[in-house]
Amino acid sequence: MVSFSLVMLLGIALVAVILITGAIAISLRSHSRGDDPSEQKEGGKVMIKTVYTYLILFATLMMTIGGSVAAFMATADLVAPQSYYMSFEDYKRGQVYDTGVDKPKAPAIEKSDEEVKADYQRLVDEEKSRSRDRALNSLIKSFGWIVIPLPVFLYYQRRMRHE
Repeated sequence: MVSFSLVMLLGIALVAVILITGAIAISLRSHSRGDDPSEQKEGGKVMIKTVYTYLILFATLMMTIGGSVAAFMATADLVAPQSYYMSFEDYKRGQVYDTGVDKPKAPAIEKSDEEVKADYQRLVDEEKSRSRDRALNSLIKSFGWIVIPLPVFLYYQRRMRHE
């Protein structure tokens, strides 16, 4: 299943590409009306550099925004991990590892309710720990999506200001 944020990001990127392509077409049409070919060539180079810079700015900004959203979501998962959904009764009935394959029946070992409850609680605690570990891993990856493109964005933004 495709997430809503991914669809929105792709939609925004598509709209940006269409707008940039339209701006290039309009700019080329207006620059081609000049009489001097050297001015047209120089104006075309400047326009291509400008479009390239704007594309870099857009791409790095989208990467940073996506990383920020993912970091927020990972932080939320770290603070409030998903709860464990299997009930104690399901666990007690032995539906934990039901694979649908018939296995030879081992002799049943009778456990007291306290032992079964302790096993269940251990399973729940392990699942919560795994959930926190996944959230921490996701948070670290999300920071990569922020830290890597952000300096590129800042560099090109300052370069645009000086031009």
